[in-house]
Amino acid sequence: MVRSIRKLLLIIIVPLMVMPSIVAQTFFVQVKTNFGNMKVMLYDDTPVHRDEFLRLVNEKHFDGTLFYRSVKNFVIQGGSSDSRNAPAGKHIGYGEEAVNIDSEFSKQRFHKKGAVCAPRQPEKINHFKSSDISQFYIVKGRVYTGEELDNLERIHNNPIKKEIKDTYFTPFKAELDKFKSENPEQYNKRVLEIRENMALQYQLSDKLEFSTSQRQIYTTLGGTPDLDNEYTVFGEVVEGMAVLDKIASIPVDANDRPVNDVTMSIVILQVAK
Repeated sequence: MVRSIRKLLLIIIVPLMVMPSIVAQTFFVQVKTNFGNMKVMLYDDTPVHRDEFLRLVNEKHFDGTLFYRSVKNFVIQGGSSDSRNAPAGKHIGYGEEAVNIDSEFSKQRFHKKGAVCAPRQPEKINHFKSSDISQFYIVKGRVYTGEELDNLERIHNNPIKKEIKDTYFTPFKAELDKFKSENPEQYNKRVLEIRENMALQYQLSDKLEFSTSQRQIYTTLGGTPDLDNEYTVFGEVVEGMAVLDKIASIPVDANDRPVNDVTMSIVILQVAK
C-alpha cells in the first residue's frame, strides 16, 4: 500500500445507529481494540468482500494486528499482517498476506463516516480497482458543504468530458463544418447522432455524481466523498463511533502511525437466521 493520503486505502466501519442501512443485514462482527470496541455490520450486497472478510476473521488473520494508520478527518486503517509485533517507527502496509478480490461498487454504499472499506493498489498497477481484503479502513472524514461536493464532481468529471469530446466530436469537426455550409439537414442529423453518442459514453463512464442521499449525509454526518467509486465499501460501524473518533485523533508519527499502538482482534458477533 502506498503512503499517500488518498492512495493508501483504509478500513471502514459505519454506524447503523447514526444512519441505518436500507435493508437488514446478516453478519455482524466486533472489532476489539485497546481503545474500546466497535460493532460492524457487513453488507449482504457485497457478498465477496463479506465472505472473504469473515473467512479471515475465522482464521484470526486480524488478531494482533494494528490500526497502523490514522489520518485526522480522513480514515483509520489496519489489519495488515506486517503490523503484527511491528517495532516502533517501522513503515507498515506491505503485508505478504494480501488477498486480492474483484471490486463490488454499489451506488447505495458510499464513504460516509463509519463506512468500512477495502484498500487496494493504485490504478497504474491495478487497472480494475481490485480490493485487498486482508486489511481495511474506516472512514472518519469531515462534514462538507454542497459547494464543495459540486467542486469534487467537476474535478472528477471534467477530464472525462474532455476525453469524450476529443474522441467522439473533435475528429468529426471538419466533416460537420462542411455539412453546415453545404447540407444543413445532414448537419443537424449528424450533430444529433454525435451528441447522443457522447451522452451515452458519459453515462457509461466512471463519472462522479452525488445522489440526494449522499449529499444529505455528507453535509450532516460527513465522510470522505472523494473516495466514492474508487474503493469498495462493504460494511459500517453500528456501535462504537466514539472509539473511531478517539483512534482518529491520537498523536501519530511522520508515517501517520499512532505513537501508541492500537491493537485489534475481530470476532463474529451475530449471524441472522
